[in-house]
Amino acid sequence: MAGLVSPKNGAVRGAVHRHEHLTKEGLLERAFTFAFRGLVYAQIWEDPEIDMEALAITPDCHVVTIASGGCNALSYLAADPAKVTAVDLNTAHIALGKLKIAAARHLPDYAAFRRFFGEADRRENVAAYREHIAPQLDETSRRYWEGRDHAGRRRIKGFAGGFYRRGLLGGFIGAAHLLAKLHGIDPRELLAAKTVEEQRAIFETRLAPMFERRFVRWLIDQPASLFGLGIPPAQYEALAADDDAGISAVLRRRLEKLACDFDLSDNYFAWQAFGRGYGAGADAPVPPYLRAANYDAVRERAGRLEIRHQNMADYLESMPDGSLDRYLLLDAQDWMTDAQLTRLWGEITRTAKPGARVLFRTAAAPTLLPGRVPDAILDRWDYAAGESLDFTARDRSAIYGGVHLYRLKP
Repeated sequence: MAGLVSPKNGAVRGAVHRHEHLTKEGLLERAFTFAFRGLVYAQIWEDPEIDMEALAITPDCHVVTIASGGCNALSYLAADPAKVTAVDLNTAHIALGKLKIAAARHLPDYAAFRRFFGEADRRENVAAYREHIAPQLDETSRRYWEGRDHAGRRRIKGFAGGFYRRGLLGGFIGAAHLLAKLHGIDPRELLAAKTVEEQRAIFETRLAPMFERRFVRWLIDQPASLFGLGIPPAQYEALAADDDAGISAVLRRRLEKLACDFDLSDNYFAWQAFGRGYGAGADAPVPPYLRAANYDAVRERAGRLEIRHQNMADYLESMPDGSLDRYLLLDAQDWMTDAQLTRLWGEITRTAKPGARVLFRTAAAPTLLPGRVPDAILDRWDYAAGESLDFTARDRSAIYGGVHLYRLKP
């Protein structure tokens, strides 16, 4: 790969590889690492509204999060934290986060910003990049966006041709649409629904029967089939264990939640899944950082967000005792061994200020920490069990089994 993306991608390899390379498990892990070399998430798939409610961010907070597509890191600026630090192992995500910061600060107005990331399929976006954004980017990020992807396309031109169709997840959604259409189903049918009741009727009659197709069930049973969701083999195993009926039942239930549990006017995740982009028009649902009401705040506070190409635990080890307030781990712990979890939570506990909070998601429903992180560390934290169940139910991305909140004990 050209630009920032290293074929070796050692940081990701160190996080994912657990087995010898010639074993079945080892081969799957290495295949995932290969797939993970470039852009994975053009949009992050954790609900930032739930994040901000659960974390209760205040103006003195230093928030530390995994960057992924960068949407949530920018969205947290609407809550007015003192600082947001976003770390990631994927160099394409680092470049995307820096692009978003530069765009927020230097595009001329909200209309240009909304068009660039909200529509992400207009030729004007490339001209806006060249005039307003490129001169403000660091050399490495600029080299990434002006370089070519594996298909020989300039990466920045993705914003002229449908950026949310790019990346590993965008390709996975595109393949799912193609598979559905081969069976006479267009997932966009769901977006024509006017009520939640209509959404459910379309799901039950059109989308749900796909999971009974023999080929579809066979395909889902292959761990590599979910690499496009950014799910490594260890997380696939946790997902499959979440239902005695198997992974097909788990995926059906979560697609049902995405399709049926939230009004389409309020769920941009559903528009991305079923429409491969945000809806058209000023009233279309978009992430908080793209809303007109938050634009001035995001623009003014963009300098508070730093993006670092670094492992979360490594970053925490560099910070002083009692220096951080809020931690977002996404679903990264599903990838981790007990030793990695212990190291991470040891550093979280050391760096946590009084009142600190940690939020993370898991593929399966239960929190994965008890029995894997030593009691001496975990006993310092309260698990908000009831609130976590509520957050899980209301997370509009719908793809996780659990959303989990921990608070540092007084």
